Parts: sequence; C-alpha cells; structure tokens
Amino acid sequence: MGIIAGIIDTIGLVDIINELVGQEAQEKISPGHVVKAMILNGLGFVSSPLYMFPEFFKDKPCEHLIGEGVKAEYLNDDKLGRVMDKLFIKGLTEIFLAITINVIQQFNISLKSSHLDSTSLHLHGEYNTSVPDVIIHNNSSNGQIKSPQAIEITYGYSRDHRPDLKQFIIDLISSGDGDIPIFLKSASGNQSDSSSFANIFLEYKEQMQKSEIKNEDSLMVADAALYNAKNISSLFGTRWLCRVPMTIGLAKELVSTLLSTNFISSSLSGYYYSVVKSNYGGVEQRWLVVESTERKESDLRKLEKRISKSKTSALSKLKKLLDSKFNSHPEAIKAVDTLNKKLKYHQLQQIDYLEKESKDQKVFYQVNASLSENIHAIKIAYQSAGRFILATNILDEKSLSNDDMVSEYKAQQSCERGFAFIKDPLFFADSIFLKSPERIEAMAMIMGLCLLVYTLAQRQIRKALSASESTIKNQLGKSVNNPTMRWIFQCFQSIHLVEFEQEILISNLTEERKYILSFLPENCRYYYKY
Repeated sequence: MGIIAGIIDTIGLVDIINELVGQEAQEKISPGHVVKAMILNGLGFVSSPLYMFPEFFKDKPCEHLIGEGVKAEYLNDDKLGRVMDKLFIKGLTEIFLAITINVIQQFNISLKSSHLDSTSLHLHGEYNTSVPDVIIHNNSSNGQIKSPQAIEITYGYSRDHRPDLKQFIIDLISSGDGDIPIFLKSASGNQSDSSSFANIFLEYKEQMQKSEIKNEDSLMVADAALYNAKNISSLFGTRWLCRVPMTIGLAKELVSTLLSTNFISSSLSGYYYSVVKSNYGGVEQRWLVVESTERKESDLRKLEKRISKSKTSALSKLKKLLDSKFNSHPEAIKAVDTLNKKLKYHQLQQIDYLEKESKDQKVFYQVNASLSENIHAIKIAYQSAGRFILATNILDEKSLSNDDMVSEYKAQQSCERGFAFIKDPLFFADSIFLKSPERIEAMAMIMGLCLLVYTLAQRQIRKALSASESTIKNQLGKSVNNPTMRWIFQCFQSIHLVEFEQEILISNLTEERKYILSFLPENCRYYYKY
C-alpha cells in the first residue's frame, strides 16, 4: 500500500482533484484524499466490496498512507457518496483526462499510438438517478453549464455473456507506451461500438489539443467496430488503423482467394502479408491481408471440429428429410433446396424424388439423397484460416510500414489487459453495490484511476530495471527485468507500521524489499522510511 500511495503522490492526484472539485472548510477529509483511499482499497486485492469500505481501513495506518489527521471513521458511506456526486457533477471524463495529462507530461508518456476498445460490466438491481440537475456557473466565460446527464443502466450486447443482466459500457483509450490509460468514458449499456468509436476518437483528439498535448501524429488504433464508411469518412485528418470486418464482400473474397505465393514474409516471426489498395467508403487506404502461422494452426483445429459437428447435424437433418412425406413434387424440391442452403460444409447429392401411394390410395412424394462434403466451401475455409485484414489511411509505407501495422494492431491488447485487470475477481469492480447511475459512472472512473496507478508503477519499475541493466526474481525464481506489479505487491505482503513505546517502525523491510524499492519513485520509498 505504500507503493500505491507513493505513485498517487507522484501523480499529484490529490491536489488535482481538490482543485477541480473544491474543498469545504469544515471537511475532515478532502475529496482528493477520499479518492486516494478508494484507490488504496481498489488495489488492495482483498475482495473488500465498497460497502465494507470503513472496515477495510480499520487496521490500516490511515494518517501515514492517506494524509495527516485522516481516520478510518471519516471514510464512511455518506462521505464516499457525496464525493462521488461531486466528481460526477464536475465531469468524470474531464477529471480523468486532467490527471492523465499531468501523467503524460510528468512521465514523458509517448502518444505515438492510441488504442481504443470497450467492455461491458454487468450489474444487479434497479438504478435510478439520485443527483438533481445542477447549473455550474462558469466565471471565465460568464456562462452557465448544466451538469452532465447520467448513463442508462440497461440491457445490451454483453461481452460477459450475461444478456439476462443490465450493464454499462466502459470505453478506454490506452497509450502503446506501457498500457497507460489516457481517456476513459462510461456509456449506456445499449451503446454500439460501431456508432460511438469514431466520435470517441474525435473527442479524445479535441481534448488533447485543448490541453496543448501534441497528438496530431498519434495513430488511432481500434478493432473492426470502427470500420464502416461513415466512421472512416468522419476521421478525415486523423491517422487511423483498424481491422476490416469479414462482413465486407471484398474482404471475404480476398482472404479466401489469395494464394500463398501472393504473401510476403514479415520481419515479425510467424506473419506474412499481401498489400492491396482500397477506396472503401470513398477513402483512399492501404489494406494489409495478414496471415498468422499461430492463428492459422488454431483456426484449422477449430475448423476441423466445426466440419465434424456440421456433418453430425447435417446427417440428422437429412434423416428427417428422408422420412418426410410431401403432398407434391414441387414441395419436395423446395424442401431439398431449403436444406441445401442451410448446409455450410456439406451438400446433398444423388437426389431422387419418389412418387408413392398411401394405403388410402393418396399420392405423396419422398426424397432419396446422400450427403457429401462441399469441397468448394471447405477449400475457401481452409484458405481463409489464420488470415485477417488491417486497413489504414496512411498510404506512405515510410510513415507506417507494413510490419509496423501488424505490430501496432497486436499492441491493441493493451486495452484488453486493462479490462482483464478491471474485471479481476480480486478487484472490487466485480462488486458494484451503488444505487444510482451517477455513482456507477464515478466508480468506473475510480476503477480507471486504479488501472492508471497500477500500469504507471509497472512501467516505471520496468524502465528503471532496463536502464540500470538490473533484474528482479519473479515467482519462479527467474531473474527478469519486466516483473508485473501484481508480483511486486505480493513481494511486499506482511510489511507493517508498528508503534511500540512511542516509537514508530516499519517491520519486515528486508534487503530484498529495499532493493526493489530503489527502482520505484522517491515518493514510494518515503512510506517505508522512519
């Protein structure tokens, strides 16, 4: 917890929040210190849900970790709720961005590439708005600004495969430099990525320009949800890279018809590509048809299972067809055509229509047929295995090489790692017991700050280790220069602040732990010195 507190102090988070939200003279604990306490709770990895927040700090040295005069009883539900409401009224995206801009400047975070993705978090219960509309007086422009509108907690496409539960969406933009979250925004549970991604990139770019952070040359990277004619047209003047969805006819044709001889070996091991020019949506762009050896092996294994499963299903449907009786010859033909259209990797052959007579001398028709593999469909599936298409509006390969296109898209995992962190069962985000969408949004922003603190600490220790050509032993006893902060936190378990005979000491601070601390910012080391 000393490491976490030290990173928070290095960011200057408490002062930034207090300046933006404001402090009241009679407050026993400032909003900034409450947020600091919430991050300490969130990164405690002890499954302490928010409603047990005061209990979490009962055995923690609050004054030492959070601030002078802070007591556990000050961190009660009412105080947390009021601070969350203040954060919401001020503007959560703006607060998060103000903090990350300071991080970018202070830690020299590269914005060479910015990666956008979204995820859904499901919830239980009803969520009704609790914060009244507030008019904020803007003295600088002599105008009035209405407080933001809350998101809607509702049903939508669930990434968690829980369509039975209500949800909300988190949109996240991370830097390719250390997976640092830069821009975070909550959205209603029914938001569609394809309708929002372009607007999020444009809002992000505008906000960064207002802050005088240079990101004109930043490459905006997203998944296939970004790629449609309307979105890429609206991103005029923005450098972008994303995957092309296979719902587009030309894309489907390319991955299935290009021969192995059309591909060039990439400098990235296991990757091959073929370059194609495109004018989709009226935008001149470069398409890179990529084949991944690893992905191809995986796709082929899945394809074999699908073909086998498809055969079992087709044989069952064929049996049902052969047992059926039809009133007319055209009806029997239609049934055969209908089944043939449903079969993906197989087809009916040796089809014969038999005219028969029932016991009461009524004429009916039956079908006789056998099943065979659809060689053409299977060949296309095999040819397409392991292939996907990347698109960019950067036509000059000197500005963005083909190899860089693949590397930057692979770095899209930065957002996925962030979402995996937020959804970790040990993280309190899995237990959201808040009663209004406004506070749900505020909690999402706090979760984003937890991710910011975690990734920044990890980036700093890795940079310090690499710069000094030093290593730390990981959980397997192997010397590494890229440890995870989860492992570092585990290394620092059972360190306590001990008060004995009016003397304060830090217990269990071994030489190994002091060695690890030497690679972290000075503010982190402060919490372990007495």
